[in-house]
Amino acid sequence: MLASQSVKNGHDLSLRLDSTLQELPVWDIEVEIHLPGNKLIRFFEHEPLLPGVILTDHQQVVGMISRQSFFECMSRPYSFGLFSMRPIESLYNFLKPQVFTFPAHKLVTEATQEALQRSPRLVYEPILVKSSSGKYKVLDFHQLLLANSQIHALTLEKLQHVKKQSRIAKAGFRDLQNNYTQLLQNEKMAALGQLVAGIAHEVNNPINFIAGNLVHTIDYTQQLLSLINLYQNNYPHPVEEIATAIAESELGFITNDLPNLLTSMRSGCDRIVQIIRSLRNFSRLDESDRKLVDIHEGIDSTLLILQSRLKNPNITHPINVIKEYENLPLVDCYAGLLNQVFMNLLSNAIDALEESTVKYPGMVTKPQIIIRTGIIDDQQVVIRIADNGIGIPEEAKQRLFDPFFTTKPVGKGTGLGLSICHQIIVEKHGGQMDCVSSLGQGAEFIIKIPLKFQGFGK
Repeated sequence: MLASQSVKNGHDLSLRLDSTLQELPVWDIEVEIHLPGNKLIRFFEHEPLLPGVILTDHQQVVGMISRQSFFECMSRPYSFGLFSMRPIESLYNFLKPQVFTFPAHKLVTEATQEALQRSPRLVYEPILVKSSSGKYKVLDFHQLLLANSQIHALTLEKLQHVKKQSRIAKAGFRDLQNNYTQLLQNEKMAALGQLVAGIAHEVNNPINFIAGNLVHTIDYTQQLLSLINLYQNNYPHPVEEIATAIAESELGFITNDLPNLLTSMRSGCDRIVQIIRSLRNFSRLDESDRKLVDIHEGIDSTLLILQSRLKNPNITHPINVIKEYENLPLVDCYAGLLNQVFMNLLSNAIDALEESTVKYPGMVTKPQIIIRTGIIDDQQVVIRIADNGIGIPEEAKQRLFDPFFTTKPVGKGTGLGLSICHQIIVEKHGGQMDCVSSLGQGAEFIIKIPLKFQGFGK
């Protein structure tokens, strides 16, 4: 049994842009898997910040149990009595935890991006770090996020210095831009992970509970109403007290309205379940690899998330979305990244229409977004997203996909949205992304990606 650690304050780290996991504070507390489960309780109680314990079998690492999964299991009825005196191996086989392992030489920014792509249930689990000598240590996920934030701040500082001095080489500046873009994507993935995990845990479980009980409630209600009807048929002349109670309670109205009320409640539950499903489909945090997906499903999920913006009360008319979908086969792609492209393009279209209706109220009387999909030569999928806003001037269109270029006011845009979209389509999918626009004629973004993956992604 080993009980030492190399943990220090994460705020005191001196990190660089290319810092690796071996520079971060880690824990190396190990316990033999044949020992009783109450040994783990002692470790976690003695070290309040301990994220997880490495499990060994005759000094060979076989896995890890995190603090969160351990106490979640032990808090269940009978679990403490069942596992506290049995070998830890019994608990480990029962939990079957998924362990995420990184080499110690991996960059902090790369590790953060990959860790955030885990499923919402696992996204905050600690990570095993393996050194070149084969030694395993436990890294707290929050320490990884803290290091990523420090590198983010360092990147911004260096970018500001570069802008002031204007003497850095073009290649070096491009590297900083790419690093900042990657960090920004990490933050977006972290925000999406928190959103999906929070909604799934806090909303989906209660809604499932309500929806499941509604089925029985409707059945019980029908039985009770049938029983009342049976009493009325066989005892048509109730005593005065019952007759008065029936009149005061408006039994006839309740009998007619109660089934409708329960049906409305069930429709509301179904609607909430649909919204949660759309959020999961949009983020796809648990799908970091390519897979065959329905492009239309991703677009529709994005539109559902943006529904409140499409009905913005600050503009004269709600934005009308026209969908002209062709029959498309499943496309081999990075679904989560494509959904990020749809979100950026649709958000930009909404921004353009809002700006157009406010600045030029007589020009755009019926704001609309048209989404078209189709197939080219049975090899490419084309997606067109067009708006009837004021359009994009020629000088701005030439720099549309450049990093940090934006026509939006300070604080509203970073100038990275379209640059990231272009990178996702061109570099990740080997496709094309263009914009057709002129002043007064709206703007249309055209995306073309291959139906089948061809080994071009980075």
